[in-house]
Amino acid sequence: MGTMASSTHQFGVLDLIRAGLQDLDTARTLLDELRADGIDDDRLCLLMKTLEQTCEPDIALRNLVDIIKALQSQGRDFHQVITDDAGLVRLVTVLGVSDEMGKLMRFRPELVMAAASDSCESHLYNHAQRRAHVLEAVGADPADNRMPKATKPLAEAATALRQTYRKQLAAIMAQDATADDPIEIQPRISQELSDLADAALEGALAIARDEVDGSEHVRFAIIGMGKLGARELNYVSDVDLIYVVEPADADTNGMTLNRVGTKMATTLQRVCQSVIMGVAEPTLWQIDGGLRPEGKDGPLVRKLESHKAYYEQWAENWEFQALLKARPVAGDPDLGQAYMDMTRPFVWTASKRDNFVYDCQQMRKRVEDLIPAPLKDREIKLGRGGLRDVEFTVQMLQLVHGRADETLRTSSTLESLQRLAEGGYVSRRQAKKLSWDYRFERVMEHRQQMWALKRTHLFPDLGKASLGGIERKRDTNDDELNHNLELRRLARAFHMHPEELVDKYDETRREVRHLHMDIYYRPMLPINAGLDDEQVELSANAMQERFASIGFADPDAAMRHVTALTAGISRAAKINRILLPAALQWLGEGQNPDMGLLNWRKLEEHFGTDSEYLGFLRDSPSAAQRLCHILSNSRFLGDALNKSVESVTWLGSDNDLRPRSRESLDVQTHASLERNAGSINDFANSIRAMRRHEIERIGLGWMSGVIDDKASLAGMTDVYDAAIDASLTWAIRHQTQEMGLDEAPAAIAVIGMGRYGGREVNFSSDADVIIIYRPSDNADDNQANLFARKVQEDLRAILQGPTTLEPKIELDMDLRPEGKNGPLVRSYASCEEYYRSWASTWEHQALLRARYAAGDAALAEDFLMNVADPLRYPKIDLTEAQVAEIRKLKARMEAERLPRGVRRDRHLKLGKGGLSDVEWTIQLLQLQHAGDNANLRVNGTMQALDELERRKLVSAGDAVVLRRAWWMCTAARNGSYLWSGRVNQADILPDDTYSLGGLAVYLGYDANRGQHFENDLLAVMRKARDVTERLFYGLS
Repeated sequence: MGTMASSTHQFGVLDLIRAGLQDLDTARTLLDELRADGIDDDRLCLLMKTLEQTCEPDIALRNLVDIIKALQSQGRDFHQVITDDAGLVRLVTVLGVSDEMGKLMRFRPELVMAAASDSCESHLYNHAQRRAHVLEAVGADPADNRMPKATKPLAEAATALRQTYRKQLAAIMAQDATADDPIEIQPRISQELSDLADAALEGALAIARDEVDGSEHVRFAIIGMGKLGARELNYVSDVDLIYVVEPADADTNGMTLNRVGTKMATTLQRVCQSVIMGVAEPTLWQIDGGLRPEGKDGPLVRKLESHKAYYEQWAENWEFQALLKARPVAGDPDLGQAYMDMTRPFVWTASKRDNFVYDCQQMRKRVEDLIPAPLKDREIKLGRGGLRDVEFTVQMLQLVHGRADETLRTSSTLESLQRLAEGGYVSRRQAKKLSWDYRFERVMEHRQQMWALKRTHLFPDLGKASLGGIERKRDTNDDELNHNLELRRLARAFHMHPEELVDKYDETRREVRHLHMDIYYRPMLPINAGLDDEQVELSANAMQERFASIGFADPDAAMRHVTALTAGISRAAKINRILLPAALQWLGEGQNPDMGLLNWRKLEEHFGTDSEYLGFLRDSPSAAQRLCHILSNSRFLGDALNKSVESVTWLGSDNDLRPRSRESLDVQTHASLERNAGSINDFANSIRAMRRHEIERIGLGWMSGVIDDKASLAGMTDVYDAAIDASLTWAIRHQTQEMGLDEAPAAIAVIGMGRYGGREVNFSSDADVIIIYRPSDNADDNQANLFARKVQEDLRAILQGPTTLEPKIELDMDLRPEGKNGPLVRSYASCEEYYRSWASTWEHQALLRARYAAGDAALAEDFLMNVADPLRYPKIDLTEAQVAEIRKLKARMEAERLPRGVRRDRHLKLGKGGLSDVEWTIQLLQLQHAGDNANLRVNGTMQALDELERRKLVSAGDAVVLRRAWWMCTAARNGSYLWSGRVNQADILPDDTYSLGGLAVYLGYDANRGQHFENDLLAVMRKARDVTERLFYGLS
């Protein structure tokens, strides 16, 4: 036989290529070896036909040859193992989908037989038969329902358990790989894998009972969670478990129960997942106990009562979503049932919990955000449009509507989807699509796992083409795809070309993403006659449940708004029907969805009918999403946008949301100066409108994440500078004219002080200033003084007088020489005299913030260099008395300045550890050290702190605390103003969790996290107060 075979090559090149073989020389050699081993021509022809259909022909052939050689070396005849053609087809097909199974088969003839003939017919087993089979293998009695116990020693029992598991696994694989339509039978394969895992756990528990002393005193139930609980298991995945124990008799105390129960749990886990001395069989899968109460920090086993107490008191919202999948999989059946009876009421009332859907959505988003960027579009399980999205869509609907409708209380994704369609919550067409998408993605995931029997959920790596597929196209090249072996193998499982599979995968992900929106949010719009006969019509009650579930406090009002917005056949109603499903989801993510939807409706009433407003939102989803975020979190900006449609369009372009440059602002103010030289009211109106407009721009930019806290302060400062400078110019021109003069009799400068001087202007800030003048060469003092006073009156009338309805820009002049008792304007000479002779130490400190803000630069320069610098950057050290004076004044201010009824720790500016504490601490250090350190001569709080830290005058740890407190309080003040729109409340931390949640959003927290934010902020302020007491008050 051998000589004949070598003389004729039965298969030509074309035959080999048709069979899908790629390495032709090796394939010829292998086929020759098979002939030499006595495989006849008919069988070889059948082999070639089968290879044509397999996923990886070259490796299937190589492993087949190795298996035959191994059998021969053990003295077995291949023909006795593979008795018929069907067996050969099954075996080769399995070898083509699983290289690892092929390698395991070399020295395990029982696996070869299981795949080829499944002689024990395990694929027909039901749950009880699989259990019995495994228990017999470890020497336990299957008829013992409560506590079956293994009788073989550990190594022998574990070996037997793993062997019988793998045999049944090989038979399931053969059934899956040879199916005509693997997508069709996917649910059945997962159920069989789950039944097999249940049986293995029962076997492992029986071994643990034998190994652990005292196990007869413990009733032990294993609860499957996740995919195992829902009977949707993968070939290789972590198995999520929760353990419940109860004493089996009255004498067993809690200590013993916990000790023995824990030992049983760790032993059964070892049997499944660890290397054991004397066991050559590979492990089965990892067990994950992370879903148990308290997660990884919680005890491994608990009594029923303890589980219950945890869910009553401590569990987070997503934990109830996880409980939906719970199922007793092994161990004491009565205890398992008791656990189910205890947990079901928690699951079906969960959607009534605060922010339930929102929290689950955020959890889903976090999981998505944690996927590393290169894997975002390869993650079949967790990525966008992946399996988790399907499960999430189905579970949210079940949890929201299952409270009232008991038919929805099922745990498997596909069965639940079926029930949702039957109950009219989802259209049958949508259910059918989603079901196919889910099974298709599951089969892909399974084929990826079968190859190396490793846990993976990743689509093959396509190199640079790995990114994209949902919003943007992938950068693919068919030639490269065809040379990608992993992709080719996966595509062949579906009888597709590689590029077809990539397209199908992306199309499926897009459809899943789209269906989530369509299924959850679209039915919240009233049915529109004549549109789509497939639309789902929810009952009034189901509709209310859905609005309430995404965070609307007044579902009825929300339903009225939506009805009003989508009614009729106008263009606006049409566009709203497209926009609203997404808008409702985005508004629901805000702190106040009701305010958001009301504002959406108001905007539409103002601008929706005639302008391009709605079309712009339809064409720019990112702008629409930003708009929803703003409307549901900011009363101030919601009102502001209603006055100016132009600012809505800024949301479409990041550049429009960045603060304008000083030059750009000056161009605008100069035009206004020219235009409105004759009318103080018109001029005031235009200047204040500019400031309002720029608050809007900077507020929108800050909320949209285009600019950070620092940029918003600097941008607002520029706006104030430009406004004050232009107003001063207007006043000087106006008064020069009024007095009938050719030129101004005095130079006038505005010096910025306080936070304005530090370029740290908040949305709600007033501007601290000192106004100084110096008579011109030929003017007399009286005339100059009168002129300066008049200019100052004009300036204040423009910025804060009743000249216009626009919000005012308050000038605060209390830091001037002599404070409230001093004249509002002073000559340069008088300032010099006052500061030289009379100023107290705290006034020296206040000058640290002084900078040129507007008006005559030369005058300001003289003031800063000759008057301010010697006092604020003193060459001689501060005396003890001077330091004591500053401390005393600050202590007095803490006591006197707080508004009535405000608690000390709730004031962001004057409270303990608030802005004032941080700023005074830094300023005192500046006063002490800026004399001999030019780098400390800066106006900004954070610049000064950076330099103090660099000079080691403040330790790195203290600097972190002060910095964090200052930025958090600053952002909270800005946030407070935008959230409430009320200036007078901006410095006070609200008491109620709801408003705190509104502020928290501005500091990057999710909505409804007021409590977390308050705890964080108060902790930071407490630490900052400790630093202040040490560094400022000198307390050790």
